[in-house]
Amino acid sequence: MTAEMASDSKPRKQRNRDARPIVWMIAFLVIAMCVYFVLLGQRGIDLISSGTAAGIGIGIGVLILPFLGIWMIVATLRAGIEHQKLARIMAEEGRELDVSDLPRRPSGRIERDAADDLFAQVKTEWEADPENWRNTYRIARAYDYAGDRSRARQMMKRAVAQFRESPEERSA
Repeated sequence: MTAEMASDSKPRKQRNRDARPIVWMIAFLVIAMCVYFVLLGQRGIDLISSGTAAGIGIGIGVLILPFLGIWMIVATLRAGIEHQKLARIMAEEGRELDVSDLPRRPSGRIERDAADDLFAQVKTEWEADPENWRNTYRIARAYDYAGDRSRARQMMKRAVAQFRESPEERSA
């Protein structure tokens, strides 16, 4: 029996953690940011109503900040929801990367050599079919485990875009 077959016969660990604390924390932070944006907007209006050129200019700049903040919150939450959707589908299909047996540092991070080996394996799969969102998702996770966060985010965005274009998403 090969090592690959042995790893397939092991029961996969299911992480069914309660997500409510995370959801409550996100809700609290969003509400706190909205309160902050309201206060910031009031300050911007106060500056504009001062009537001075500097006050009007700074007030307009301050009024722009809440809109940028709202856009960032919406974009971040939307991306998080989309990433969780892909993660759920991959877990249901049993295609999520299994890193439970990889050696770890005392901090809990995967050791660099093991992460690089995992990345090389996943990269080969991705190069065989780079247009498949599942492969792109897996390489994004491999980049993350290897410590390359910027490429991980870039590939996860690509995986989400590929998923949106996939026939299974259109039929859902």
